[in-house]
Amino acid sequence: MLHMIRNFEIKKTMLFAFIMVISYQFVDAQVQIEMKSEYIGKSDYRKSENEKSEKVGDSRGAAMVHQANITIPLSLRLNENKRPTLWAISMNGTYAKLDNKNLTESLVVDNILNIGINLSHLRPLNDRWSMLATVGGGIFMPDTDFSQAGLKNVLGNVGTVFIRHLKPNLDLGGGIMINNSFGFPMVFPALYLNWKTEGKYAVRIALMQGLEMSLGYDFTKNLRLNLIAEMNGQTALLQQEGKDKMFSHLYMIAGFRPEIKIGKKISIPLTIGMNLWRPAQITDRTLKSMFQDKEYYFRASPYASAGLKMHL
Repeated sequence: MLHMIRNFEIKKTMLFAFIMVISYQFVDAQVQIEMKSEYIGKSDYRKSENEKSEKVGDSRGAAMVHQANITIPLSLRLNENKRPTLWAISMNGTYAKLDNKNLTESLVVDNILNIGINLSHLRPLNDRWSMLATVGGGIFMPDTDFSQAGLKNVLGNVGTVFIRHLKPNLDLGGGIMINNSFGFPMVFPALYLNWKTEGKYAVRIALMQGLEMSLGYDFTKNLRLNLIAEMNGQTALLQQEGKDKMFSHLYMIAGFRPEIKIGKKISIPLTIGMNLWRPAQITDRTLKSMFQDKEYYFRASPYASAGLKMHL
């Protein structure tokens, strides 16, 4: 069962890692900027196949990931029920440096560069339903040299999600996304979940840009303490032995996150915890590769990150 859950998360995140989906936190029409640097500690590299796991030689690896995102609302209008009609543009960039040791095969790349842009439109359909439409794309490279970029490194996406407002603090939705992950346009399901509570204790579960879960407590006006669990990742498109390939680098973390608030517009989240599981592997850009029973991954290791969030 655990193996099936892992494979599902790999496929879902690999396909939608480049999709920026906005949520209702942008209804104040503020520009939002977020930057974060992450360190994933060194651990063994292993292969799992047919429910068996074995170490790949004496290979080990760690990673540093630097991310920056900006979301700019272009227009906002609220209806009589305070539901927003919103246009927004999102831009994001990620650089991952993988510190790989003793890998004798071309199983893992050393660098990943992801740069994307996305236009989103949110509008209410009635009192209970809203629609979120997105279109965008980006460059996904195993290198930082833009002179090496080509059409093979470009992914595009377009999609629509219908969101049901079950409660004032609970939204659930589904729809479709079309992207060219496998070199040609294909239709995939898209899921949306946003549940949160407010107050001195706050709970949040979101399935939008990735998987986010947190339980927070406002220790003071300027300090919130959180227990978090998240899943994130990057993608690189490359050619290997004349074939189109896709490298996916994912990581699931859990930890303790104090968030320092500086006024109403700036916060500094600091996280310390564990990387629970970090699959990293090269696969063919074919539909068949989604259903293979073999995966490569790094074992659990220490994790730390520091970030900056600004509302302008």
